[in-house]
Amino acid sequence: MSALEEFDRLVKIMKRLRKECPWDRKQTPESLRQYVLEEAYEVVEAIDNQDWNELKKELGDLLLQIVFQAEIAEETHRFTLEEVIHCINEKLIRRHPHVFGNVQVKDAEEVKENWEQIKVEQENRTSLLEGVPRHLSALLRAQRLQDKAAQVGFDWEDVHGVLEKIKEEIRELEQSIHRKKQADIEEELGDVLFSLVNLARFQKVNAEDALRGTIRKFVDRFQYIERELSRQNKTVYDSSLPEMDRLWEESKKKV
Repeated sequence: MSALEEFDRLVKIMKRLRKECPWDRKQTPESLRQYVLEEAYEVVEAIDNQDWNELKKELGDLLLQIVFQAEIAEETHRFTLEEVIHCINEKLIRRHPHVFGNVQVKDAEEVKENWEQIKVEQENRTSLLEGVPRHLSALLRAQRLQDKAAQVGFDWEDVHGVLEKIKEEIRELEQSIHRKKQADIEEELGDVLFSLVNLARFQKVNAEDALRGTIRKFVDRFQYIERELSRQNKTVYDSSLPEMDRLWEESKKKV
């Protein structure tokens, strides 16, 4: 079957589930929010792992959530799936005047700048920073907000300014720790993290991806420690820090 035929089949399956399955029938947009997020993160994980077979499945799961939400909306006469598709089609055409119009662009960066400017103008936004979802992870939201501000010149001149700012924020964090004021420590630690995101942006690194990579590396190395200790009939609970440190260094060569 073609992609259109398969899509039509999915919509029909969803409609039947809403009528005949007790669980599907009782769902609401609010009850499905968690699944939208979970499926989106599973898509990201499949991409990180370069597991293309898994990505194929996870994209299907994410598509299901979109069809599910649209079906509920249609039942309650809010909007239809056709309207959802129409909205994104029209948005893509509006946001790409260099493809569907007569605007000339020199590179991808200019495309991005035009995209943000069009959003502000066409969606009657009162702030350039609007449109960055509050529910994004803090690292990702910080980087998106910094990107938007940088597009109008509100930015450091070069990476050296960013590095100096990080040093300044770390000094202020050290002072807060010395004063033992928890509220100040939290605020200054946030400033350090925000500055580090700025550094990631200047180096053209996605801060969220970088941290996920480090987390994955930490998990792999810690689990190496657990496996090696298990071979010795031990666990992390009855091992000393020097033992675990030795295995940690060993894991760097093997994991």
